[in-house]
Amino acid sequence: MELDGIQPVKIGIITVSDRASKGEYEDISGPAIIDTLKDYLTTKWEPVYQVIPDEQYLIESTIKQMADKEDCNLIVTTGGTGPAPRDVTPEATEAVCDKMMPGFGELMRQVSLQYVPTAILSRQTAGIRGKSLIINLPGKPKSIRECLDAVFPAVPYCIDLIDGPFLEVNEAVIKVFRPKS
Repeated sequence: MELDGIQPVKIGIITVSDRASKGEYEDISGPAIIDTLKDYLTTKWEPVYQVIPDEQYLIESTIKQMADKEDCNLIVTTGGTGPAPRDVTPEATEAVCDKMMPGFGELMRQVSLQYVPTAILSRQTAGIRGKSLIINLPGKPKSIRECLDAVFPAVPYCIDLIDGPFLEVNEAVIKVFRPKS
């Protein structure tokens, strides 16, 4: 969809949940990511949104589709980051990335530990595939916002460095860092 002659940036949103993908309950995590990004971004963008089950091959293929075919320069996943046997989102992310960005997961766990001691069980991570930054978030909307508030200040500059689009933000909501030229 083109708005005002400007092609919107595509951002991938993937909810990884067996039950939500079967319609057993409404996905609230994916919409929480979309709402947060609407608060942050002033750049015209549109979500490429999918709800899929906790199947590693499907998570991998969805990330690849969004990065390689849909040209999403930012892909944000929610769910599947815990220690349960079906939690395989980090493994899928690592399998499709060229480079891992462990600082994202480290910071998200550090922030989450301020709220819950079980944050040490979380395995969020991030990585780069081509010109796409992939970030794994937890599944709870409150945790999603806390984690995005922590890591998003580095996201636009990271996307700059991998030759993605220039993302502009509402500085009253979130401050991002880009080095002075």
